[in-house]
Amino acid sequence: MLQLYPLVKLQEIKGRYLTYSHIDGILKNLGTKFQLKKIGESAQGMPVHSLTLGTGKIKILAWSQMHGNESTTTKAVLDVLNAFYTQGDNPVLKQILEHCSISVIPMLNPDGASAYTRVNANNVDLNRDAKDLKENESKLLRALFDDFKPDFCFNLHDQRTIFSAGNTAYPASISFLTPAMDAERNITPSRIKSMQIIAAMAEELNENLNEQIGRYDDSFNINCTGDSFQSRGVPTILFEAGHLQMDYEREKIREYVAAAILCGLWAISSGSYQKMDFQRYFDIPQNQKLFYDVILRDVLFKSELVDVAIQFKEVLSNDKIEFIPVIEKISPKLAFYAHREINCDNSAIRLNDNDNQELSENVIVNKIFINDEIFTIN
Repeated sequence: MLQLYPLVKLQEIKGRYLTYSHIDGILKNLGTKFQLKKIGESAQGMPVHSLTLGTGKIKILAWSQMHGNESTTTKAVLDVLNAFYTQGDNPVLKQILEHCSISVIPMLNPDGASAYTRVNANNVDLNRDAKDLKENESKLLRALFDDFKPDFCFNLHDQRTIFSAGNTAYPASISFLTPAMDAERNITPSRIKSMQIIAAMAEELNENLNEQIGRYDDSFNINCTGDSFQSRGVPTILFEAGHLQMDYEREKIREYVAAAILCGLWAISSGSYQKMDFQRYFDIPQNQKLFYDVILRDVLFKSELVDVAIQFKEVLSNDKIEFIPVIEKISPKLAFYAHREINCDNSAIRLNDNDNQELSENVIVNKIFINDEIFTIN
């Protein structure tokens, strides 16, 4: 996929803010070759579609953007679909479609996507609604699951910039999980298959994402969709698009997520995952929350040296996402990493253009002044 990617990346979608209106034309175009079906509507009456392609016996169900503010995997899965649409003679893609039937919901939560929120229009986290099925969107996914009867599931998400790949200074640029199917987190046949596929994807990506692949904690929660489907004996894989070296628009990690999806499809269609030692899944370091977006080191504040941690708050403004830098923590020698560090060299700092604004937590700071030097934060 990495070799194909320049040919298949959909240039008309980019950035973090991705709504149904952005993908409507793409879905209709893909629907001229693949089976496009409106499977229902969101809480606010927005259409929810599935796309089905392939003629094989192995059934794979994938869904993206069940959290409206997690758009990277939607971009990636549409790029993968575009690869099948435009590069159909490619032998890898051809074999996948000969051996697999794939059904994809590119955007499960269009209301949340429009509002750029995790939850749907009824303020419900769809990924905590798998048991009660209170929401339209949750019911649509479950109905497709019951009707399609998948052999494998891909659950596609974004994760925050706070995660590290284990107890290291490397960000978790992409993370995986095979959800538990019971409270004891037993290693069952369906989980073993998921672990083998994840191990295959990690091996493929490791050359480009060295040390930056993470693994989520597998604590069981039957309210979560992945856990629910896994508990029904269907191997389910959680994909989490993360942060990659100042890639806040997530255009570069989009490429690696697309590669991971295609690698997973190939591993399933070819059966090559069966040769993987499932224990290699546990070699992937478990995610830790060890990152801030920015850390100001060695700031002179009230006669002592402190570190100042800044986290970006994502705000929808004029159909774009703005990254608002907010001071989250002030403390001596913060034992955390940052995607960007600024050494203040034991100097006092001034915030923005205001001489009187005191350094404190929960304050927005767009730039800082260190002596006569200005540093822009976002």
